[in-house]
Amino acid sequence: MKVATTTVGVRDLKNNLSSHLAAVKQGAEIIVTDHGHPIARLTAVGGKSGAERLAQLIADGDAEAAHRPTRTTPTPTRLPAGATVSDLVSEQRR
Repeated sequence: MKVATTTVGVRDLKNNLSSHLAAVKQGAEIIVTDHGHPIARLTAVGGKSGAERLAQLIADGDAEAAHRPTRTTPTPTRLPAGATVSDLVSEQRR
């Protein structure tokens, strides 16, 4: 499923709102920019959620899932008897 994405500036959106909304109604996606910086995305209500769209793009071969390294939980540091966290921080800063 290919979704047409169009980029329009705020002024163009205001001046041609009806035609842009008609395009969105037909399935297009519009990225709104302000001075060239994206600020909003217009999509049809009732369309797929971002996660559903991503899953469809991956299934269609148009996108790849991110390959993130597996997170590991650090092992807690045991404090020596009578020591405080402040002592540990001071020692680690040396």
